Amino acid sequence: MPAKLSVNLNAIAMLRNRRDLPWPSVIGLGRLALAAGAHGLTVHPRPDERHTRHSDLPEIRALIDDEFHKAEFNIEGYPSEEFLALVEKHQPEQVTLVPDDPAQATSDHGWNFAAEAAFLKPIVKRLKKGGVRVSLFSDADPAGVRAARDTGADRIELYTGPYGSYHSDSAKAEKELERLGKTADAALAAGLQVNAGHDLVVANLPALAKRIPALAEVSIGHGLTADALEYGMAGTVKRYLKACGW
Repeated sequence: MPAKLSVNLNAIAMLRNRRDLPWPSVIGLGRLALAAGAHGLTVHPRPDERHTRHSDLPEIRALIDDEFHKAEFNIEGYPSEEFLALVEKHQPEQVTLVPDDPAQATSDHGWNFAAEAAFLKPIVKRLKKGGVRVSLFSDADPAGVRAARDTGADRIELYTGPYGSYHSDSAKAEKELERLGKTADAALAAGLQVNAGHDLVVANLPALAKRIPALAEVSIGHGLTADALEYGMAGTVKRYLKACGW
């Protein structure tokens, strides 16, 4: 089965937040994405709420519960106590834990699993006790996979930023793709499922899907939102689904 597509709403929320106005509508565009075939919605509610606001979360939860029962809600973020309380309140199907500093513009690296296992284990246990699937943001590094598995997580999400950044250098992109592929191979062998996200676009998704045929999910925001300005949200979602192999 091809990788499922989760549409990250942060870029839409950031555009909305530039003005004290209700548009573009995060919920409205999320609805269009799901109606066009997206499998889920992703948000990253940072402490300063510069992208998704905390007040968006109950509306997204209700949208999925009331209109798109098969879709999934994925909340990503650094596992502070405030973040964990948000997760427990809004009960997403999946949580993606990222090692972000609050000042970062965006997620730009994975966890050091060996060094941070003692920190992550009780958090993963707490989330899974609440019935949430847990994914951990991961660099392209096969050596870290066993430590990731030992935290008790269900999945890793491969950080594909370097792969996406080589959009004009096919040789470097191919080299980075193989690093991602080897990490995915190691994760699957260790019993972890594999997600991917960051700077993925229609042009680079097919190669990723071919190298990692067992890829479970891709979470895409910036590139998809940029394309939606040209093709509309529904048309863009269909293009990305096709790029994933649907």
